[in-house]
Amino acid sequence: MGSLHLTSLNSGSNGNCYYIGNEDTAVLIDAGLSCRETEKRMHRLGLTLKKVKAIFISHEHSDHIRGLEVLSRKYQLPVYISPGTLRHSGLQLDPGLVRTLTADLPVAIGALSVSAFRKQHDAADPHSFTVEDGPTCIGVFTDIGSVCENLSTHFRKCHAAFLEANYDEVLLEKGRYPYHLKKRIRGGRGHLSNKEALGLFLSCRQEQMSHLFLSHLSADNNDPDLVLDLFTGQATSTHIIVASRYAETPVYTISGDKAPCTGVPQTLGQLRLF
Repeated sequence: MGSLHLTSLNSGSNGNCYYIGNEDTAVLIDAGLSCRETEKRMHRLGLTLKKVKAIFISHEHSDHIRGLEVLSRKYQLPVYISPGTLRHSGLQLDPGLVRTLTADLPVAIGALSVSAFRKQHDAADPHSFTVEDGPTCIGVFTDIGSVCENLSTHFRKCHAAFLEANYDEVLLEKGRYPYHLKKRIRGGRGHLSNKEALGLFLSCRQEQMSHLFLSHLSADNNDPDLVLDLFTGQATSTHIIVASRYAETPVYTISGDKAPCTGVPQTLGQLRLF
């Protein structure tokens, strides 16, 4: 009781979707993959959408909502979304499936408790999330322009977290992006750099954090091996995983009431991971 199963179905500017659940109930955080691709990746992992009881939306950017309309309609899934995000999204959702997302007001989905809190990002009303079952807490912290007290406080509670490590500062500076886009990315309402993410991890990580999933890596301004080496060198007992922008991760089981669990790999075939 209290263990949570989690995977990143995809993480990056081409689509974001995270699965978190117990033996009976699960939620999706964002739905940036097509419905068909979401189904395909979950099937490969031995997961079923029958357990998914709700979708929580962080903000209105297309890489977080691309598959939402079809997925919600096909499986009659309630969508928790803030009024500001819904208003700016252009989504055509079934009104009967829309639920109002309110910051700092936990939502019970079966035995799961999902909490949203505001973050720094260039969207209408962006939120990050924690998902809890009894003693176990998982965080989903991506698309963040800067580390704020909200983020630090929630990070300290987590036994595992998806944490954005979007760009390497040198690769971004020397890369092909125009100046205005570079400024947006590192301007406080864009994305977290590897260095900023590592600073949060080192200053706020508690002993109970068994797994950290480095997420939303830029295809142009980051390198999976570079950021994995950066974190692994200082991770001590925390297992570091890079969430791919091309494939699902294995399913990991996290428990807050006993020694850290190891990942449970599923068959991934010959998928391109990075």
